[in-house]
Parts: sequence; C-alpha cells; structure tokens
Amino acid sequence: MYDPTTRWHGKPPPRYDVGHRPQPAAMTAVPHTPHDKASLRRLLSQRNQEPGNTAAIDAAIEQAFVRNVAILVLDMCGFSRITARHGVIHFLAMVHQMEQAARPAISGNGGEVIKQEADNLFAVFATAEQALEAALDTLRALEAMNAVLPPERALLVSAGIGYGPTLVIASEDLFGPEMNCACKLGEDIAGAGDILLTHAAHASLPANRYACSEEAHEISGLVLQSYRFGQCLFDRPWRSA
Repeated sequence: MYDPTTRWHGKPPPRYDVGHRPQPAAMTAVPHTPHDKASLRRLLSQRNQEPGNTAAIDAAIEQAFVRNVAILVLDMCGFSRITARHGVIHFLAMVHQMEQAARPAISGNGGEVIKQEADNLFAVFATAEQALEAALDTLRALEAMNAVLPPERALLVSAGIGYGPTLVIASEDLFGPEMNCACKLGEDIAGAGDILLTHAAHASLPANRYACSEEAHEISGLVLQSYRFGQCLFDRPWRSA
C-alpha cells in the first residue's frame, strides 16, 4: 500500500480543518464560529428579515463558512449498465468498496470527506496538489482491488478537482463556482480513470511536478476550460504494507 507521508517529506500533509481558515503558507486559526447547517440557516433567516443589515450578515457568513479549498469529486462509473445487469444492491456494494479505497486516500493526503451522495464522494483539501494525490492514491487502490475481483465487479471512478473560495458546511455540503465545475468535470465529462482539473486548480499546482493537457468542453451552454492529468514528473513510490 502506498504511504503518502513519503510524498510530504516524512511529515503529515497540511490538513484541511473546517474550524480554521486555510492560508497560502499555513493554516491560521480564527476565533471559533459555528459552521454547521443550523448556524447557516439562522444567518440566512436573519438576512431575509433584516435587509438593511445584509453586508454585516454576509461578512459573518463568509467568516464562518467560506474557505479557500481544493475540492475532489469522485464519481463511480457504470451505474446504469451495472444496475440493469446485476441490480442496485450489487452496485451499492461496489460503491461501499470504492468508499473503502477512497477514504484512506483522502485522509492520508490531509483531506476531509464532506459528503457522499449515491455513487459520488466529495472531499476538501488545503491544496489542489493534495486533492490530485488523493485521486491518484484512490485509483491505485482500486487497481489493486480490481486485480482480484471478477470483471463484473471492477471498480472504476472518474475525478474532478477544483480550487478556490467555497462555502463549506461542516460534514454537510459545499457551494461555489469551483464546486460546480469540479462536479461537471468529474461526473459529466471525465471517463473511467480520468482526472480533470479546473483552470484554477491546475494553476495552483507546484511547477514541474505534473504533466497535464489543456482541454475545453461545452456543457450547459458554457465553455469549461480544464486540464487532464497525464503523469507525475517525479518518482512516486509504492510500498507494501
């Protein structure tokens, strides 16, 4: 099994924490503010009831919920085909196996799973590099699983990665332009084994470590610029547990 700490110079990777506000160089603590769904609903209700106080309430929402994060969207491939042939319970069992591979990869690279919906998994990280490495670790773990699974149970996923200011509700949900783009890339455009990054996510990667090819996709009447991961430009060891 791959040990992600070897990639972060033997130290734990910078970890996303919803109680902190990620900064370019470090995670800088801010005074504790509730950041759950109930707190957001209270603030939004107050905003609707106090139109003259909109700016202050918006600032409070941004302080409590908006984080500059990388977003990883993993989508299980083949739902219609697999359920038509083997039934939904068979597919749900496969989704469970995918989750078993993805969660350690996400945690091992400093990320946090925010939610799982059907065959999709959504996670956040402090950097786009961590999100990309988590996607690669997930693909490698699934490849190892598939080596011993029958063909009808092969686990295939696609991935979309975004990076930028995002409204994060702790353990609940994500909202923002980069979240929307990551979803479109991971769910609607990427195929099995593909990792697609938004322009912002690609721009934030460290230089000379990853080879990606630029692409443009038209979806919902909009042109979405993206980058397809090609390969790592450094040795990425794989060790047995």
